[in-house]
Amino acid sequence: MTTENTPENPTRPILSYIKDLPNICSLAGLGCTLLAIYFLIVGLYPAAMIGMIWAVAFDWADGLIARRMTGRTGADRKFGGQLDLLIDIVSYAVTPAILVLSYADFHPAFLPAVFVMLVFGAIRLSYFSTFGLTDDSKYTGLAIDNNSIILVFVFMFAGYFDRSVFAIILAVTGLCLAVLNVSQIKTPKLSGKPINVVLLAIYTLTVSMIYCWSLL
Repeated sequence: MTTENTPENPTRPILSYIKDLPNICSLAGLGCTLLAIYFLIVGLYPAAMIGMIWAVAFDWADGLIARRMTGRTGADRKFGGQLDLLIDIVSYAVTPAILVLSYADFHPAFLPAVFVMLVFGAIRLSYFSTFGLTDDSKYTGLAIDNNSIILVFVFMFAGYFDRSVFAIILAVTGLCLAVLNVSQIKTPKLSGKPINVVLLAIYTLTVSMIYCWSLL
């Protein structure tokens, strides 16, 4: 499929968009997600939790930087938005799904729950990409980045349960979050306010220290 070169589709090398600072942040978050997935597969869960929460931190940071930057073109903003969308499906749908499967020792009984998490995640992101925020600047449905924030917190209680029981708890939590993602509830755009970014930074550092301690 080809498109004509128009002001909306300027001729620029693909890799030239990497020089955009918000996109660098987005890709750093993708790197954290890759590490999280790797550690989930090998069963090093505290390290995986650190990767998951830092992915959120970089995601929020790229939006804050983008809003404060001057001189970004429409193409930069459009490309950055699409890059965010593709990274979000990996960070906030695929990674939680792997978390559930990995902790359940990849038992096939958990596949239906994981499939629902993936489907609802994809639908939620497609809806937001199409319609954006409501008129009062709120999300329709729970923003999908909250999935990782909540799951990382819930996982702190893994040691209080038998592994098979906690695998079910993770699956139920993931399903509940997935349902909220595609619900009609209105939720504020938390990442749009600097104070919330600061609070997430504090949460990220606190969570990282807790999980680092458990690795010692």
